[in-house]
Amino acid sequence: MLRFTLLIFALLLSAPASAYIGPGAGISVLGSLLGIIVTIVVAIGAIIMWPLRKVLKKRRQNASAEGEQAIGETLSEESEPSEGHRD
Repeated sequence: MLRFTLLIFALLLSAPASAYIGPGAGISVLGSLLGIIVTIVVAIGAIIMWPLRKVLKKRRQNASAEGEQAIGETLSEESEPSEGHRD
């Protein structure tokens, strides 16, 4: 407890530093912050898009299967000769 009290006392009595930091440090902090925010947004987007991609893929496969079935039915109807048609 004595060490903690001495540390607080030393920090309160210290003089402020008169130093110029410059714009480079601020730009670095902003770049890092932007990178973290973009990473979080991309991660959340990937988590949200994963189930949607599966649903869309399944819907697309069902639609193509129905389309192939309809094409197959149309082709089988066209290949059968009609009554009034002679070759």
